[in-house]
Amino acid sequence: MPEIGIYARVSTTDQDPQRQLDELREFARDTYDEPEINAYADIIGGTETARGEEYQRLRSDIEDGSLDVVVVHELSRLSRLGAGEIHDFLEFCLSHETSIQDLEVGLEISLEDDLVDRAVSQLIAGVMGDLARVEHKQKLRRIQSGIDAAKEAGRWTGRPPAGFDVEDGYLQVNADEFLTIRRALERIEQGYTYAEAADGTPVAESTLRVLHDDRRDLYFYAAAADERLQAAAQELEPLEKPDIPDDTRLPEQDIRTIVRDEIHRHQQ
Repeated sequence: MPEIGIYARVSTTDQDPQRQLDELREFARDTYDEPEINAYADIIGGTETARGEEYQRLRSDIEDGSLDVVVVHELSRLSRLGAGEIHDFLEFCLSHETSIQDLEVGLEISLEDDLVDRAVSQLIAGVMGDLARVEHKQKLRRIQSGIDAAKEAGRWTGRPPAGFDVEDGYLQVNADEFLTIRRALERIEQGYTYAEAADGTPVAESTLRVLHDDRRDLYFYAAAADERLQAAAQELEPLEKPDIPDDTRLPEQDIRTIVRDEIHRHQQ
């Protein structure tokens, strides 16, 4: 009864490795007599190059001599783990008397092959890995190009900042959350500590500290380097920004006094 290891790897949590495992399991049952099948599957982000936990467990079982054959859905996907990973994996399997079978292209490297056959098979596997790496890099470039194009078109990609939502791909201000943040920031300008300002709000003290240091002008004056943020924040009445010339060097305390006076005037 041969011990067969089947390994699948998918790129994101949106994908399910079960389909690959089902195909591998069916192949193993059709190819080997009464196989004992051990399944391994990793879900790893497409840009990640770390070895998955299940891949590590697979290698451990190979090293222990627990597997006669490893069947992978796509051997080329191991190339994402590094330039030499396919070669290393093949050498690792063969040195521990484990054969390898690639389901996608039907490539098989067996212990029964002579040295020439093994060398040719390993060469083919290496080329597969090189092609897969090139394809993967091109895919990442296409994804980045799409993100850049979406930004140029005014669409928001990624997670929105606190106080904003994304609707149909465009940034929209969340009035309740935005004004809650503004009121908390106003309290800081009025002399409250970050903990006191965050108390009673859904905004964490650490988040409030970052927003105050990096994006205070956005929540007070709808001012930001990103035009999409500015446009969305303008939907709510911004405070009037104090008229302080750019070349004026006021102490931080004086600036906070000016801002505090403006906040007080706005609240009247």
